[in-house]
Amino acid sequence: MAVIVNDMSEVNIDAALVRGGEAALSRTEERLVEMTNGCICCTLRDDLLEEVDRLAREGRFDYLLIESSGISEPMPVAATFAFARDDGATLGDLARLDTMVTVVDAVNFLPELAGGDELAARGLDQYEDDERTVSDLLMDQVEFADVIVLNKLDLVDAATAERLAATLARLNPAARIVPVSHGRVRVAEVLGTGVFDLERAQQAPGWVRELNGDHVPETEEYGISSTVFRSALPFHPARLWTFVTEALDSGDFGHVLRSKGFFTLAGRPRVVGLWSQAGSVARFEPSAARDDSAPGAEEAAFASEAPYAQEASYAQELVFIGTGLRAEALRSALAGCLVREGEVPSAAGFEDPFPAWETHGVACG
Repeated sequence: MAVIVNDMSEVNIDAALVRGGEAALSRTEERLVEMTNGCICCTLRDDLLEEVDRLAREGRFDYLLIESSGISEPMPVAATFAFARDDGATLGDLARLDTMVTVVDAVNFLPELAGGDELAARGLDQYEDDERTVSDLLMDQVEFADVIVLNKLDLVDAATAERLAATLARLNPAARIVPVSHGRVRVAEVLGTGVFDLERAQQAPGWVRELNGDHVPETEEYGISSTVFRSALPFHPARLWTFVTEALDSGDFGHVLRSKGFFTLAGRPRVVGLWSQAGSVARFEPSAARDDSAPGAEEAAFASEAPYAQEASYAQELVFIGTGLRAEALRSALAGCLVREGEVPSAAGFEDPFPAWETHGVACG
């Protein structure tokens, strides 16, 4: 087996631990790449392709383990296998992506998810104006995994361990959860599984399955459940703002661990918003602009940006996953945020506290 360690730190402890064994060790660093759509993502630089090429041509290794930085998002790492260099070569020509593994700290996972700290506050930001939070990163890594190694179980009681496993299973029903202590994992659990599939990984998160109508059975023993809110009406911006800033995290609806989906605001009819909440952190960003000039364009635009939704006619389609969830009260509160029949905006439009959105040069809000 060969190992590539991708780490952002000056001193790489993992590399030191691996070095001296029978494995071949290479080290790559991360760089920042600005994509053509203006989104900045972290990807492995050309060094990765060169190292994989070199190791593959040696013919000595059956398996390559890539340890990505703990602050890397898994999707760009997986997408690197399809990225072509100037000479047209891709990682997929040399190797098959076998398994995406995420290790979860049983002691700190839920506190970190609830904390809402920004990466920048911990000196972990990867680019200028990196506004990601620890909660965002944890959720990305859990939802994209094929295998979730639930580690440090020796440091928590049995009830906590069971509740954590149930929570992870709810967030990513497709993942295999491997409970361990001291990081001791059977090789067969994480190597040579052949389970990775990009399309399946994109459909794996619990919120995606709920939107698709594939309801995940309730884990009643641990109080973990979910609910979906749908409506053809837009939200009143001011009422929704009050809901997300004051009510959502108040505990009135139970403990909402995760919510995600698509929404529209009155006064911004041409833009579909992406709603994403993990722990105590919620983000509301533009997802797609609608072309209202074409028949059915509104529904088509929504559907193109929400491939997980079976019914593209909804203006609001949101999934909530949590513990002790008061689903009926939550849906009722959201319904109260919708624009009411006969409600007419003032000459200045609806009161809208949400930050302005810009899509393709068109400012909204």
